[in-house]
Parts: sequence; C-alpha cells; structure tokens
Amino acid sequence: MTSARTGSATAHRRGVSGWSARTIIAVMVVVFVLFFAVPIVWLLLATTKSARALSVGNPFAVGSAGDLSTNWSQLFGFQDGAVTTWMTNSASYALGALVITLVVSIPAGYALALTRFRFRRLLLVLTLIVMLIPNTALVLPIFLELNAVGLIGSPLSVILPMSFFPFGVYLTYIYFSTSIPRDLLAAARIDGCREIQVFTRIALPLAAPIVALVAFFSFVQNWNNFFLPFVMLPSSDGYPVQVGLTSLLASTPAFNPSSAGGQSVQLPTLALATVVSVLPVLIVFLVSQRFLVAGMTAGGTKE
Repeated sequence: MTSARTGSATAHRRGVSGWSARTIIAVMVVVFVLFFAVPIVWLLLATTKSARALSVGNPFAVGSAGDLSTNWSQLFGFQDGAVTTWMTNSASYALGALVITLVVSIPAGYALALTRFRFRRLLLVLTLIVMLIPNTALVLPIFLELNAVGLIGSPLSVILPMSFFPFGVYLTYIYFSTSIPRDLLAAARIDGCREIQVFTRIALPLAAPIVALVAFFSFVQNWNNFFLPFVMLPSSDGYPVQVGLTSLLASTPAFNPSSAGGQSVQLPTLALATVVSVLPVLIVFLVSQRFLVAGMTAGGTKE
C-alpha cells in the first residue's frame, strides 16, 4: 500500500515537473516571438501610413495603398533618385566581392583539407586567428594600404576588402575534410586526372551545398557592411544603401529638426527605405533556402 502511494506521488511530481517545463518553454517561445515579430509587423505597417497617421493613429492599424504609393515616390525621388543609385552600388559591391570570395575561398578550403604542402597547418591556424579579429579593427590598416596605392574612393576600395572572407575558407575546409570520400579522389588521380581536374570535376560538383552556404554568408555580410564603405567612399554617388540610409536619417525632421524643408523625409518613408534595404537579402534567402539547409547539415558525418 505504501509502495503504491509512493509511486503515485512520484508520478504526480513528474507530471507537474513536465508540465512546468513545457509551460516555461512555451512562455519563452511566445516572449521571443513577440520580441522579434512585433517590431517587424509595426515596420511593415508603417510603410502604408502617412506621417500623421503614424504619429497619432493606432500603431498596428493598416494604412492605405495611396499612402504607400506616396511614400514610395518620395523615397525614390529623394535627391533625384539617389536610392536607386545606392541599391545599384550595393548590388555591384556585394556581387563583385562574392565572385572573388568564391574563386579564392573554395579552392583554398580544398587545398587545406585534401592536399599536403609546406606551412599548411600554419595557414590553417592563421585563418582561425583572423576569423577572431573584428572587421572594424582591420578597417584602418586596410584604409592606409589602399590609400598608398590610390584606390580610396573607387569601387575596388570596397570590393577587395569585402572579398577577404576567412570564415568561408574555414567552412569549406570543414566540408572537404569530412564529407568528400578520399577514395573517390584517389581513384580519379589513378585514372590520370591532374589535381586541378580532381578539384573541378570531382570535388567541386559534390560541394554545391557548401558553395551556396559560403555565397549566402558572404553576400549577406557584404550587403550589410556599413563601416568599411563609410570610410572608403567620400562621395554620396558611391554609397551603398546601408550608408545611404544615414543620409535619409539625417533628412528626417523627427531625428534632425534642422532638416525640415523640400528634401525632408518623413518617418513612413524612412521605414519603407529600411524594408527596401533588406529585401534583396530576404529574396536571396528564400531562393537558396534548400541549398542552405543542405550546406548547414553538410559535414555532419565522416566517411
């Protein structure tokens, strides 16, 4: 009898404990969802409102298509179409750096993982060390180097530093070290393939998921880079959109009262500019989602 009561009490405590754990997890999930979702919903709704409706109306009320069209016209009419120029600049910088990153990072990761040469381990250690250095700490020496060769103010002053992506080299190294059958590469060498043919015909086609992952991380980092273009580019005509947003912010009377005038930007227009600036990253993510999932799970098993 006593044993039955003890067992019942233990089961009751386990049930209460399990219920409490599920409740805590559910509350935490709801809090995090609200923390991230509410600002995003407000931002999206703000693009459909007028400045007055955004200030005095219900913050989560839906605006009108007319106000959205007005905000769109004001945004892309700012400084005679500066936003279009900034978006074009961002695309050219991010894609130019992306191409160089892939051309360098993928072969470098392959070489570190599957070939043997002098100072290989030293290069791998240096790659890991450079990954730990904040990008902002490298801006000043990079500026001095590029200034010495006269590249400050040119697109190359942004594209070349953005192409330096040690994290991509490390990701590729991990993938080739764990997911490519070495016997397959050895068989290709026995059949007479040179090392460049082994890489391009065997290893590279098998590495499509990790190439997509490196490309995505590189593109996102390049698109969102603010400090480097801000330092390297003195002219507004060369700004990417992330730096151009500071000009919009400075032209918003709510943040800069002295900017009230013909070229002033209202808060809904600024909200629309924020949405437009992140839209390319969202599109790239949605298009490449399948490859990203495959790339993130690659390297989880070893031959």
